Amino acid sequence: MARLNRPIRVVIVDDSLLIRMAIKEILASDPGIEVIGEAKDGVEAVETVKKLKPDVLLLDIILPRKDGITVLKEIMEENPIPVVVFSSLTRENAEVTLEALELGAFDFLLKPGALPVPLSLEDVKRELIRKVRMAAHVGPIKLSTRGLTRRIGVVKSAYTPIHTKAEVVAVIGASTGGPSIVRYILSKLPPDLPAAVLVVQHMPPLFTKIFVERLDKDTPLKVKEASEGDRIMTGVVYVAPGDYHMKVRRGFNDFRIKLTKEPKIHGVRPSVDVTLKSVALTFGSRSVVAILTGLGCDGAEGALAVKRVGGFVIAQDEASSVVYGMPKAVVDCGAADAVMHYKKMPKVIANVVNVKKLKGGYSKIVV
Repeated sequence: MARLNRPIRVVIVDDSLLIRMAIKEILASDPGIEVIGEAKDGVEAVETVKKLKPDVLLLDIILPRKDGITVLKEIMEENPIPVVVFSSLTRENAEVTLEALELGAFDFLLKPGALPVPLSLEDVKRELIRKVRMAAHVGPIKLSTRGLTRRIGVVKSAYTPIHTKAEVVAVIGASTGGPSIVRYILSKLPPDLPAAVLVVQHMPPLFTKIFVERLDKDTPLKVKEASEGDRIMTGVVYVAPGDYHMKVRRGFNDFRIKLTKEPKIHGVRPSVDVTLKSVALTFGSRSVVAILTGLGCDGAEGALAVKRVGGFVIAQDEASSVVYGMPKAVVDCGAADAVMHYKKMPKVIANVVNVKKLKGGYSKIVV
C-alpha cells in the first residue's frame, strides 16, 4: 500500500452545492484529509483533476455537461487515481455504478438519502472517511489490476447443461474490488461444472439484481439472484441479494437457499461468514471456497469452519487484490489451503470440484 506523510488531498465532484458542502464538512472533521478542490460538472471535473492532481477523487456518477463515466474514462487513461463514486438506489445509477467499477473506480458510496435504512450522521461520516483513507492507500499497482478484468462478452455455449441437485458447492466471497474479479472467475468456469456456485458480494439492494444481469451475460453458467427456497442445482450461480444473509439448509433430499434478515455481521448483510458457516453444516467437506479482495475480515471465520470439516479454501494473493483485507484474514487465521492470483482460481476451483465429486470430500488435493 502507498503511504502518505501528509494529508490526503481530495477533490469533490457533484452538481449539488449542498452535497459538496456536506461532504466537505464531513472530511474536514479528519485532520488527515484535505479538500483541495471542487467541481460541479464533468468538464470542470477533468480540468480540476489535471490541475490539482488529488490523491482521491469523489465523483458523482450522474453529471451535467460530461457524464461521470466519460470523466472516469478520461482520468483513468490520462492520470489514474483512486476514484470513489457516489450513487443512489435507482436502476440507472446501479447500472452506471457497476460500469464505473469495471472501468477502474475503487469503490462506491450511496448518497445518504439513497440508503435503504437511514444511518446516523456518525455512520455516514465513518463510512466516507474510511473509504477515502483506503482509496488513498491503494497505489498504482492495485489500480492497474482493475484494467485486467474488463467485460469479456462471453457467448453462451450451444451446450445445454443438465441441472441436477448439487452435491458439491463452490462459494465465492468478495467486497471492495470484487465485482470485476467475480465476473472474471465465473466467465472462466466450464458450463458443465458439476457443482453449484454461491456468490456473496457486499452490495446493496437493486445493485445485486443488476450485478446478476451483467454476470449472466458474461458467464457460460446460469446466474440468478438467490430466492427463498431455491433448490441448489449444478451449473447454477446463486448471488446473495442485497440486505439479506444467504444460508444453505437441508431439504427433503437436497439443499436449498434460506434468506434471512438477521443482524448484520461485521457491519454487512449479506455476510460471507453467514453463508460459509451454513455450508460447513450442510455440504461439509464437499465444498470449495474462494475469498477475494475486500475490506475487513468477513469470511475468515466461515472459511475456517469449512476447512475444519474438510472443505478446500483459497485466498486471493496480495499482489492481485485491490484491498488485501478479507484474504489476509483468511490466511492469518490458518484457513487457507492455497493462496493465488485470481486468474488461477477458475482452473483450481474446477479441478477441486471434480475431485470432490468423484473421490469424496476428504480426498487429498494438490494445486
